[in-house]
Formats: sequence, structure tokens, C-alpha cells
Amino acid sequence: MFHEISVPILREMADLEARDSVDRADGTPRLDRLRQIPPETGRFLAILAASAPEGAWLEIGTSAGYSALWLALACGERGRVLTTFEVMPSKVAMAAETFAAAGVSDVVNLVEGDFLDHADAVGEVAFCFLDAEKEVYGSCYDAIVPRLVSGGLLVADNAINHQATLHPMIDAALLDSRIDALVVPIGKGELVCRKR
Repeated sequence: MFHEISVPILREMADLEARDSVDRADGTPRLDRLRQIPPETGRFLAILAASAPEGAWLEIGTSAGYSALWLALACGERGRVLTTFEVMPSKVAMAAETFAAAGVSDVVNLVEGDFLDHADAVGEVAFCFLDAEKEVYGSCYDAIVPRLVSGGLLVADNAINHQATLHPMIDAALLDSRIDALVVPIGKGELVCRKR
């Protein structure tokens, strides 16, 4: 998976990494920034996704598509398709360009809209990466966990750097008897939940 990353994917990853770095340094307003995961988190997600059982693969919060590129590697490895949801039209346009330029449009289905408006249509979920506005994490958690298949994974980003905001959801996950959960100190902190 990591040894066969195509040149177009590598090029798009490098471009997005550079743009994200500039966004963080130049005072770009928060909602306009890419706010993407670091590369080590992308590798972590790809390994987790490649190990997921049968079922739908989801991403909630696409931004410009950086994390979806890492997940697309796992899609290629496993013959799966990722459905990714983004509410901001400007980010949807950027992600569509990213996926076309990287050549992953065949394994990434980009949906413009709120995941919660589509939750009833997703079926059984094997893998979900949650990286949206922190205020919706609790609602997304409540929508995803009942849909996870046995062994299915929900990974929520920013569990350490936004711990104060996410504290109620993280505590609920750690006590939820339907799942096994822990916070992994990689990148900005990942809450990893596995359905029992």
C-alpha cells in the first residue's frame, strides 16, 4: 500500500501538505484553512481501514481531500469505495479537483452535504473517519455507532488537541459497552472505537 503510492497521489498529497502549512502560518481564517491531518495520521488511518471488516467506508469532513487520499490507498488494497461527506461548497470543489488529479475518483465518492442528513442511507458501516466541526461529533457518534458492524471502526480526529470540547463524547465512548475505545496519541490524537 505505502510502497506503491502513485505519482499523482504523491503529488496531490505534497501540494495539500504545502497549502496546509501556509494556511497555518499566514493567518488564513479557520473555516477557510484546510485543517488536515498530518501524514503519520494518514498512514495510521490507511492501516486501520485496510483491516476493517465488510461494510461501508465513510469519512465525515472531507476538506480538500487529504485524508481521503490516504484512505483511497486502503480502498485500492481492499477493493472498497470510500464515501466522504463535506458541507462547505468551496471545500467540495477543492476535493473534487484533488480526487480527479490524483486519479482516485473511482474509489472515492464525494457527497456534498451533511452526513446526518444521509445517515439513514449508509447501511452497515465497517470504517468511519470523523473529522468535522467538533460541535457535531456527538451527533455523528450517536449516528455511527449503532450502524457499525462487529469489528467495525470509528476513528475521531482531534481527541487530544480539542480534548476540552470533545471531552463529553470521549468520556461517553470510553464508557460505551457497545464498543472498545481508546485515545491514540498520534497526530492531533485519535479516538479509536471498535464495535464489539
